Amino acid sequence: MTANKRIALSSDHAAIDLRQAIAAHIKAAGWEPVDIGPTSTESTHYPKHGKAAAELVASGDCALGIILCGTGQGIMMAANKVPGIRCGVCSDTFSAGMIRAHNNANILSIGARVVGEGLALDIVDAYLNTEFEGGRHATRVDMIEA
Repeated sequence: MTANKRIALSSDHAAIDLRQAIAAHIKAAGWEPVDIGPTSTESTHYPKHGKAAAELVASGDCALGIILCGTGQGIMMAANKVPGIRCGVCSDTFSAGMIRAHNNANILSIGARVVGEGLALDIVDAYLNTEFEGGRHATRVDMIEA
């Protein structure tokens, strides 16, 4: 996929435990998690966490990102405001593979109040183990980027 094995991880307060489980999981799979927090369960604002992770990916510092909030929706919307980011929220493995295969998504968003840890780790695996297919999909990704 890429020589850069760094993955930006961020969440709001609702998803700290799941984010940390994902960090351990991807580290065991040979990725380098770049966990930018937060570490406190005190209420925080998901837009700033989505933007921070997206900026790490857009800059090339991290190859990919995984972000989480209660539903995955709000933090995904914030990440997608950063130019060059294609982030999709997934609650199933099929969609997680397809956002890589067809959309070349560089950030995965997960809702910590939507899926349990086991499914979340399967979603992460589907996302990370799927390659972009290119071809007709590259044309469509170019249209998204335009």
